[in-house]
This record gives sequence, structure tokens and C-alpha cells, in this order.
Amino acid sequence: MSSSYLPATTESLIQATEAKDAQESISILYRILEDPSSTSEALRIKEQAVSSLSDILREQCRGEELRNLLTQLRSFFAKIPKAKTAKIVRGIVDSVAKIPGTSDLQVSLCKEIVEWTRAEKRTFLRQRIEARLAALLMENKEYAEALSLLSGLIKEVRRLDDKLLLVEIDLLESKLHFSLRNLPKAKASLTAARTAANAIYVPPAQQGTIDLQSGILHAEEKDYKTGYSYFFEAFEAFNALEDLQAVYSLKYMLLCKIMVNQADDVSGIISSQKVGLNYQGPELDAMKAVADAHSKRSLKLFESALRDFKAQLEEDPIVHRHLSSLYDTLLEQNLCRLIEPFSRVEITHIAELIELPEDHVEKKLSQMILDKKFAGTLDQSAGCLVIFDDPKSDAIYPATLETISNIGKVVDSLFTRSARIMA
Repeated sequence: MSSSYLPATTESLIQATEAKDAQESISILYRILEDPSSTSEALRIKEQAVSSLSDILREQCRGEELRNLLTQLRSFFAKIPKAKTAKIVRGIVDSVAKIPGTSDLQVSLCKEIVEWTRAEKRTFLRQRIEARLAALLMENKEYAEALSLLSGLIKEVRRLDDKLLLVEIDLLESKLHFSLRNLPKAKASLTAARTAANAIYVPPAQQGTIDLQSGILHAEEKDYKTGYSYFFEAFEAFNALEDLQAVYSLKYMLLCKIMVNQADDVSGIISSQKVGLNYQGPELDAMKAVADAHSKRSLKLFESALRDFKAQLEEDPIVHRHLSSLYDTLLEQNLCRLIEPFSRVEITHIAELIELPEDHVEKKLSQMILDKKFAGTLDQSAGCLVIFDDPKSDAIYPATLETISNIGKVVDSLFTRSARIMA
């Protein structure tokens, strides 16, 4: 920073705005912040300078400098109200978050702020930064640390009865438990978030996030119709706000349509006016490719879609989990259809017909035999699949069981009557 300061005035801000380049503008803004004046007007100008400086540094992708700025502003924070301090700190953290590849920097920055807020006893700000830190730890898959942080934070916030923050933390806890594959706890946390949200006004973005998480949990339980309705509500909320999460809500809507064998509806949804104009791109192209493969019952097209849209399908854990189930079902249906005419067939021939590697087909056939999807055995010495005729059940066994059951009822009835007579 420069050794000479500029007075914190509107003219100085205009000078920074009219600077020739970003570096000169940054230098002027730093000099404004060095002004020792503490008048209300000077403090107001400095707040604007901090906002402008953080925006420029974000555009320049200078994350470390934003972190240093936050440290340098601590003396300034002592002169302004705590609410304004919280706004500035969270604004700078948001600016760092918008710079790509700064995940580790954000974690260390949040930890620094938490330590400072504990020392300064700024509880309101600390709780929100801790919630942000837990979300970052979850993104980095440091689940144990995130869960430990949230469990302590949620007790503290419940005592203070800060319902808006409580909704955010409960929702975050639900996502964390879902990542850990603990569905009962994920549902319990989501219910707690909904209960807290019903008592207050929740911003549309937060409500959309709640609906999105509800849809994910319903889809996980194979209740795709209910999941679709929640994803639709989330899409409506995010679409109105022009939020980037709208495309993910839409993507999961299409996934639900595919999973309930309504893949033909996908093209209509994608080509609708609301969707077609704003959200065309690789995410929707990926779902359209999967829908086409499902409609044609083609494993080759399905695998081609997974290969061509790996980032959109396989790297999205929610979509990947459901598509894995769909792929297995589709593979089983195709194999059952192919082996139906045979009593004995070479595995290589089945692999050629279905256009998949032989070892992959053999593994799936053995799994289907163990799951009793069909009766048969693998003759590995000959490389053949032997299919047995469907065993015919003997009618005498169900009739015998029914007779024994009826005799049991008669004995129970006689015992009841004898007990009444003896009484």
C-alpha cells in the first residue's frame, strides 16, 4: 500500500473509478482506506471503497490479496457497527468464493475469521461463518469435521432461536447425512428445516433449496413422482431468480421422467418455451441422450451417452446413482430377451448380440442366476449358459399348507370354547 493516504471523499472514489487501469484503481482505493478520519461520512466512503476494491480483486482473481484485505480491515471494523462488519466480511468471503480453484483458500479464510470472531465475541458473524465453513468442508468431503462443527453449532443456534440460520444449518446437515448415505437422519434434518421455515419468512432461494433437497430424498426412495413435483417447485423458484441451480432442478426433473418410463416426455419438456430459450446446454443434452437410449432400449446408446456426457452424468453423484440402477435394469431386460429362445447358448454369442464385453456379460448372467431372475447355470469349461425350464410348482404343497392353517383355526376355536365352559 502507498505511504500517503487520500481523503475519504466522493471525489477520491470518482478518481478510482476513472483510473486508467485496474492496478491504479486498486492503489487509489487502498490509499482511501488509509485515511485516519473517523467521521460518519469518511466511514461511509471507506465502506464503498472496500466494496469496489473487493469487486476489482475478484475480477483479477487475486484471492490471497482479498484474504490480506480482510486482515488489514480489522482496525476499521472496530469503528463501524457490528452489522456492517458482518456484511463486509461475508461480502469478501463471497468474492473469494467466486474465484475458481480457491476451495482450500476459502476453508483457511473461514477458519481465520472464526478465530477472530471468537476473540472479538462477535457471535452473530461467527455462527454464519461456521455454517459456511461446514458447507466448504462437506464439498471437500471432510465429512467428519463438518459433522462435528455442525453438531455443536446447531445446539447453540437452537438456544438463541435464530430460525433463519437454523433453517440453513438443518438443511446443510441433511445434505451432509445424505452424502454419508444416512437417509433416516437426512430426512429428520430436512423435516427440522421445514418446521423452522414454516415459522418465518424464508427467501425464495432458500425455499428452492429445501424443495430441491426434498426431491433428492424422495428420488432416493424411488418415489419419483413426488420427487418430480419437488424438483418442479425448486425449478420455478430458481428460474424466477435466474439462479444457476435452476438447470440442475430441471435436470433432476428429466431424470425422474426417465426413471418412471416416461422418457418420451423429455423432448417436450426440453423444447418448451420456458426451458428451450434459457437452459439449452450439455446438462439437458445429456438427459436427452439418456432418454433416447431408454426409449429405444439400447444399451449401446446408453453407454455412448455415459461416455459422451461423463461430466454431466457420471460425475454428478445423484444422477449417477439412479442411472446405474437404470442401466442394470435395462441390461437385465435385454439379456432375458436374448436368452429366451435358447436352452444352451455360448456366452460369446450373447456378448456379440448385446455388443458388450464377454466378461461383463458373464458376470451379469451369474448375478442374475444368483438373484433368481431366471433358472440356469454357467458351464465355464465350455463357455456356455445352460437355461433350465421353469420349475412347475406342485399344487399339493399350497393345499397342504392351507389345510394345516384351517386345522389350526379350528383348534384355537375349540380351545376358546372349552376355556369359557371351564370358567
